[in-house]
Amino acid sequence: MKRIRAIVQGTVQGVGFRYSAAAEADRIGVMGWVRNVGSDSVEAEVQGDERQVDEMQKWLRHGPPSATVEGVEVTDLETVAGEAEFQIITSV
Repeated sequence: MKRIRAIVQGTVQGVGFRYSAAAEADRIGVMGWVRNVGSDSVEAEVQGDERQVDEMQKWLRHGPPSATVEGVEVTDLETVAGEAEFQIITSV
């Protein structure tokens, strides 16, 4: 099991990024969450097997067609949470 935190920067708010990320996460089969952070970033934690997490990480690097991703900062996490799904959570 692998878990990452990704901070996605660019034009990623107001373009359906979180909803598209949740749909993509469901398609891939990963667990975790996504939320808006500040005024220009989206944060996500993604968990699954290595192949699934890598596939989701690749998607986060471009996002939906309406987004313009300028950068993604990825951190490997040691803690594996027990989520049963991928959720859109409250923004900070």
